[in-house]
Amino acid sequence: MSVPLAPRSIRILGVPVHDVTAAETLDWIARFVDERGPHQLCTVNPEFIMAAQNDAEFMHVLNRSALNVPDGVGVLWAARRKGRRLRERVGGSDLVAQITDRAAVTGWKIFLLGAAEGVAEQAAAKLRMRHPNINIVGAFAGSPSIDQENDIVTRIRSATPDILLVAYGAPKQDKWIARNIARTGAAVAIGVGGSLDHIVGKQKRAPKWMQRVGLEWFYRLLREPRRWRRQLALPRFVWRVLRDKD
Repeated sequence: MSVPLAPRSIRILGVPVHDVTAAETLDWIARFVDERGPHQLCTVNPEFIMAAQNDAEFMHVLNRSALNVPDGVGVLWAARRKGRRLRERVGGSDLVAQITDRAAVTGWKIFLLGAAEGVAEQAAAKLRMRHPNINIVGAFAGSPSIDQENDIVTRIRSATPDILLVAYGAPKQDKWIARNIARTGAAVAIGVGGSLDHIVGKQKRAPKWMQRVGLEWFYRLLREPRRWRRQLALPRFVWRVLRDKD
């Protein structure tokens, strides 16, 4: 599949979101790996957009990212509300699976960073069982703390990955990438949230039908009621989009 010179984007409450499909996203990642780096990719959902409204650093990161994929039916709805169309939701967890599938064929070198102690190593083992040819060059929990960055960057750089997957949760993971991607030597870095937990089975994803109709957030809320404060971002997002005149 040919990739255009630049993806079309729409700005939602100040955050650019690119009109890319999952297949096109993989093609962009392939181009970024060929070009080397650094390229940051963000999986933008309504929570990202609302967090950025009160976090200038996060807003800056999202505006400088090489690619912001539309992760969430709320983002697709907001685009339609503005008279534009984003063709497809590109879910973060699905994207990680697609990247690792492609990496097993292309030989992309992958480094897994973040999650709880030992989870990255378990995820690497699971992925190697699924794809014996996959080239995972490192797995490490580390910490998003600034005082640990130099040691973590040294570890990653010595592994020479093409793609760095960072699971510190948003916006910490995205800010960490923005500060450090150039020093890691990775061509592409992506914040992947709870994707490593999904790989090892520590967290379960919603049934496919709930994912298709955009109710994955509701499934997570049922399983983790303490998330209710975070879910308040969704009605606030709808209200802000309805009031937005840009």
